[in-house]
Order: sequence, then C-alpha cells, then structure tokens
Amino acid sequence: MRLLSISALFMALASAFLLYSLNYDARTLEARLRAQEATAETIRADIAVLKAERAHLARPGRIEPLARAQGLKPIAERQVVKMREIENRLITGSATPR
Repeated sequence: MRLLSISALFMALASAFLLYSLNYDARTLEARLRAQEATAETIRADIAVLKAERAHLARPGRIEPLARAQGLKPIAERQVVKMREIENRLITGSATPR
C-alpha cells in the first residue's frame, strides 16, 4: 500500500509539472500570436497609407505641371502615327524602321 501511495504522489507531481509546462507554453504562444497580429495590423495600416500617398502623387493634375516644368510635352499626333507605321513594318516584315 505504501508503494502505491508513493507512486500516486509521484504521478500527481509529474502531472502537475506537465500541466504547468503546457500552460506556460500555451501562454507564450498566445503572446507571440497577439504580437504578430498587432504587427500585421500595423503593416496593413501602413500599406493603406502608402496606397493613398501613391494615389495622391500619381494624380495627373499634379504630374502635368511638374512634367511641363522639365520641358516635357504631351505626345504629338505625328509621333503616334510614326509608331503605328513602325509596328506595321515590323509585323509585315518590310524594310527596317528608320
């Protein structure tokens, strides 16, 4: 009977230690998960801000004055026609474009 009591006490202590260890691991994993979720949410917010900034910077009304200040002009009709001629020559395999 005494051996049975000692083994039962040992099993109870081992179970308590195992349960404590599992609880600690679960809490650690939960804390890591919360931290990663917070990081992901911060990154999502940063991405939304960057998309808004990109949309603001890419507005044609903002780009056009900057382009004109650098001497750029809208594409001329003759340039478009010339590109079409080049494409046609390349497709048909006629003389090389000039």
